[in-house]
Amino acid sequence: MNEHGKSDRPIVPGKSPNKARVSVAEEMEGRGLAKGNLGQQNAPRTQSRISAPSELAQIRQTAKSNKDVKFTALLHHIYRIDTLRFAYLRLKRYAAAGVDGETWQHYGEDLEANLQDLSHRLKRGAYRAKPVRRVYIPKADGRQRPLGVPALEDKLVQRAAVEVLNNIYETDFLGFSYGFRPQRNQHKALDALWCGLQERRVNWVLDLDVRSFFDRLSHEWLVRFLQHRIADRRVVRLIQKWLNAGVLEKGKRTQVEAGSPQGGSASPLLANIYLHYVFDLWVQAWRRKCAHGDVIVVRYADDIVVGFEFKDDAERFWSELKERMQKFQLELHPEKTRLIEFGRHAATNRKRASLGKPETFDFLGFKHICGKTKKGRFMVLRHTIRKRMQATLLRVKTELRRRMHDPVPEVGKWLKSVVSGHFRYFGVPGNRYALAHFRFTVTNFWHRALCRRSQHGRVKWERMKRLIRRWLPPANICHPYPSRRLRVTT
Repeated sequence: MNEHGKSDRPIVPGKSPNKARVSVAEEMEGRGLAKGNLGQQNAPRTQSRISAPSELAQIRQTAKSNKDVKFTALLHHIYRIDTLRFAYLRLKRYAAAGVDGETWQHYGEDLEANLQDLSHRLKRGAYRAKPVRRVYIPKADGRQRPLGVPALEDKLVQRAAVEVLNNIYETDFLGFSYGFRPQRNQHKALDALWCGLQERRVNWVLDLDVRSFFDRLSHEWLVRFLQHRIADRRVVRLIQKWLNAGVLEKGKRTQVEAGSPQGGSASPLLANIYLHYVFDLWVQAWRRKCAHGDVIVVRYADDIVVGFEFKDDAERFWSELKERMQKFQLELHPEKTRLIEFGRHAATNRKRASLGKPETFDFLGFKHICGKTKKGRFMVLRHTIRKRMQATLLRVKTELRRRMHDPVPEVGKWLKSVVSGHFRYFGVPGNRYALAHFRFTVTNFWHRALCRRSQHGRVKWERMKRLIRRWLPPANICHPYPSRRLRVTT
């Protein structure tokens, strides 16, 4: 309370209501950044008791009020010590080191001096991006996914730049874009897709796969897209330094003319900017001007699902999208991009034509299936993708062999975290059987590992049951039905 008896707590404006007739599949969960983001809290009140918004909040407000404005002075927001310190604290503390071998802990031993030096180099243009270290991680289908590990200072500067640029682009990105954005995640994309398939007139689904998107992203086009909003040449050059830094693999440095290595803090934002101009704005105009029926769109990074009411719309869209992608050096995967009949009438239509059950499609780890409720009504079922579960179980089996002689409580604590994390992601309504199967298989793997610890005999199931009750959580559903959650969050 102040001397006038009034509260000094700043007034937080309420969220504006959604516009009428907005598709359920594209309702938005608000435009605010995630809690804890830099510059989101208003500055302390002045003597006149008028709220003074922070600099980043002013950038956001300007970008929101004028979609054509170009920002000419942004770099000083990036090299501020507060911004760099905030970015450092947001980095993963035990992430792999880049080509410089610098770790988060070692850099933090003299943090303020290091940040001051980095800030001065950014300010006078002496900062140089280092090449990313190439590593490979196994994919669920057995192939290797290339990842780039940037140097620590490159991660730090990229993170600081993303915090600043998010205030501009979050006001531009459309509602059906969910990947790597504040207050958005995979389950919100899954909820939007489920509601669109369940409640809109969707009879055909186009499952899109952009071939090697992060490796084909055109630097020239990306710079053009950035210049629509960013007129500060120093910031554009900073981004170009990351794109042109090259890749270090087996001691050999390779220059890249296209692509943005996965693993950097800036790559997800740059990918969203690229697809915003290449796909999002185009598809928004296409369905308004060219579509004859309902069209729903859900995009998570380069994973895209589009639903149509009419097959003619879907085929026309597919054909025109191919040309659109080629213009910007992208390509739809010819084998993984599919148009399937999917929806409340798919089973009846295919049975009448003797085509068997409706086809399924995969999105964000779930296989989407045309199913029915106990009362015979249409319902979209979501089950864990079999290959995804098998890959996770194989990693658990391998790790249990490695931990075979570790103390049982340590192994139990590790297994609890693995199983709980799996349930938190895949615990959606209708997927209980897959959860129970995962828990049962993990139990068998653990039992075999314990039996191999000694040659004196097997572990009795009475003891095993006690260990299971102690460490492995039950296979419970963690998420509500998407329609309920969307009504609450929107």
